[in-house]
Amino acid sequence: MTAFVDLVDSVAVITGAGSGIGRAVAHSLARKKSHVVVTDVDEERADAVAGEIRAEEGDAVALRCDVSQLADFERVRDTCLDRFGRVDVVMNNVSVLAVGSPEAIPLEEWQRALDINLLGIVRSNQVFLPLLIEQQRGHVVNTASTAGLLPYGYDRLPYTTTKHAIVGLSESLALYLRPQGIGVSCLCPAGVITNIAEHIRYFGTATSPRAPALPVVEASVVGDLVVDAIVEDRFLVLTTPEVRDEIAERAQDIDGYVRSKSQSAE
Repeated sequence: MTAFVDLVDSVAVITGAGSGIGRAVAHSLARKKSHVVVTDVDEERADAVAGEIRAEEGDAVALRCDVSQLADFERVRDTCLDRFGRVDVVMNNVSVLAVGSPEAIPLEEWQRALDINLLGIVRSNQVFLPLLIEQQRGHVVNTASTAGLLPYGYDRLPYTTTKHAIVGLSESLALYLRPQGIGVSCLCPAGVITNIAEHIRYFGTATSPRAPALPVVEASVVGDLVVDAIVEDRFLVLTTPEVRDEIAERAQDIDGYVRSKSQSAE
């Protein structure tokens, strides 16, 4: 397969890059000689990651970006055009998480998850896709989750719902963009060591996680997996191969799969 973008001297914008997976991808892209635009709602964290990259002789600029604000995306785009003249890679990598039984999570948390997890990508598309389409070159990476592939996340239903939506959005977007010279990857991590716990909101009685017993990996591993997917033009990016077995089992008999999983949750 042929990549839709040469990472050497490319310009890569990453949201949520101040920590975790975003930070790891920023470092991995910098090692490939990309110019990395590190964005985060926490400007201090973005500055720190950009400083780490520059200390390793990479090129990075830090910008604040609240993905719930279209104007922030526009400001990032304009800065990229002023400084580099283009954008080649866009990674949408921001999520919030509310945990609790479905009836306990308030409507406001659903609205928050939809606005940040899903509409954050929609805003990014509105701002960056015209650039990529005009130049007929580039790559988009959207961070979903195994919770968007497998039905285990009823204790985090707004998150799960938005992640399923991101998988569907990404797959359909790939059909639209690939003929125009733009690749699309959908990252569906299982367990990854990040700071996402800082942003979890809990509601009602604590529930027991129902996630499959899958290996947990370091964020740096995920960073390299994402870069490999861009280079190899791969759509689905999994952090552990065991997920493919779960996907296959579910596809072969979805009724039986759901019955077995609901029984194991009792």
